[in-house]
Formats: sequence, structure tokens, C-alpha cells
Amino acid sequence: MTIRAAETVLRPRSVERLVVGQATSDGAGVKLTRVLTQPLQRRLDPFLMLDAFGSDEADDYIAGFPDHPHRGFETITYMIAGRMRHRDSAGHEGLLENGGVQWMTAGRGVIHSEIPQQQEGRMEGFQLWLNLPARDKLCTPWYRDFSGGELPCFNTDAGVRVTVIAGESHGVAGAVTREATAPLYLDLQLPAGAPFSQALPEGHNAFLYVYRGELAVAGTAVPAGRMAILANDAGSDGVVIEAAGLGTRALLIAGRPLGEPIAQYGPFVMNSEQEIYQALADYRAGTLAGA
Repeated sequence: MTIRAAETVLRPRSVERLVVGQATSDGAGVKLTRVLTQPLQRRLDPFLMLDAFGSDEADDYIAGFPDHPHRGFETITYMIAGRMRHRDSAGHEGLLENGGVQWMTAGRGVIHSEIPQQQEGRMEGFQLWLNLPARDKLCTPWYRDFSGGELPCFNTDAGVRVTVIAGESHGVAGAVTREATAPLYLDLQLPAGAPFSQALPEGHNAFLYVYRGELAVAGTAVPAGRMAILANDAGSDGVVIEAAGLGTRALLIAGRPLGEPIAQYGPFVMNSEQEIYQALADYRAGTLAGA
């Protein structure tokens, strides 16, 4: 495992606010927490949604997410524990297992399903929705599965283990890059008291979601189950965090805002109501996927 020196951050961002996710269900009754909700889409542009799911009770996840449509954005599913089979109308299929990521660009449209491949045990992970710029919303769908072993990882000299799903951290390029939105998606595992610094471009929207333990960011405690929206402080060049206890794990996510209109109706995210009406019409006519 490569050891990397800490990135230099001279003007770290502060925490604008802490957000508590909303308990809900989706698909065929899968219980989850919606961390990034629709009212935060403009503030956290280009990110549209973050769902966290985690349960040892099969009834909370066993029905999965049967066939459903998507158009106009990307989904990134990160599996911490469990096994989920994905299929879509473009002919893609894969088995997402512990530590793996599935990245899907819905583009002009896919019909997609995600079905657990276990009858018991823990199912835990996240799904992030990343917007597409207007010019790419009707692009050809794209799909890629990454096993846990394929995701770039490194350790800092303070003992922090970093998995780079997207973007770049400490000179390590992630599994996926995107020119328009420049997403950064890191999974951080921090020993007690360990610091971690990450450079962030000024103007990029960024947030942390702690799912084990507790972090401190610029003097603000961020406990497990909370999202910390990082302030877009003028002149800031990154974020500095420190683990407050044992076994701390957190997602650090950032990206370049698109600054475009957002029109969402369920699984369709476009730039105007007219485009939403067209997506609905295409879906009802059976031409959404491969139109």
C-alpha cells in the first residue's frame, strides 16, 4: 500500500451546517436514509441525491429495486457490505459485492433493476446521483462495474486509508473522472485522532457524510449519521478533518456546479418541464431506452 504525504491546505473550509437525513423507503420497500434531499440540489449542485442504506434485517432490503427508468443523470452505487445484482435495458449486468462500485450513466434512458443476492446478513452502502450537463443528458448510456480490488487506494502518513472512487487525491487518480462536473468521491477510514487534508478547488460544492464514529471539521463535531455541508469560504483551498474516535469512516464528496436549471420528476432529471413531459411520453410509449 502506497504511503502519501498530506496535502497542504492553508485556508480550510468551515462547516456551513449539519444535515440529518430523512428515513424513507424506495424501490419495492427498501428502507434507507435520504441524506441529500431535493431541496439541497441547488446548494450541492452537481449532486442530486445521496441515499444511505444499511440493515441486518432481510425484510428491510430483500425486495430490492425492480425495473425502473432513469434519464438525464448518473448513478454511483457503492457497496460496503452485501451482494446486489444489476441489470439494465442496454444489456449490462453485474454483481456488486463488498467494496465494489457500479457507475451508470443513464443518458437518454435505461430501464434498470437492482436485486439483492442474499437472504440474510448485512446489506450496506450508498447511492449517489450526479447530474449531467444539458449537452450530455441524451447521451448514449454507459455502465461500469468496479470490484473493491480495482478501486485505487492509498494510506497517508497519518494512517488514513483512502479509497478514490472519482477525482484525484494526493496524486492518486480515481476509478472515474468527469470533465464537466469534476466529481471527487472519497471513502475515508481514519484511526483515532488522525488528521486528513484534501485540496478542493474554490467554488466547488462539497460535503462530508460520516457513517462510523465522529469527525471534527474546523472545530465543528460531525457525528455518525450527519452530513456536513462545507462552506464555500472565499479564498479557501481545501478541507482539514480529524477523527474523534476509533473506527471513523466518512465519505468526502465534491464537484464543480453546473449552474443549469434542474427539473426533476422521480427518476427523470432534465433542464425543463417540457423535457420531463417528453421523458414521460417516451417511457409510456416504450421508447425511453434506446430511443
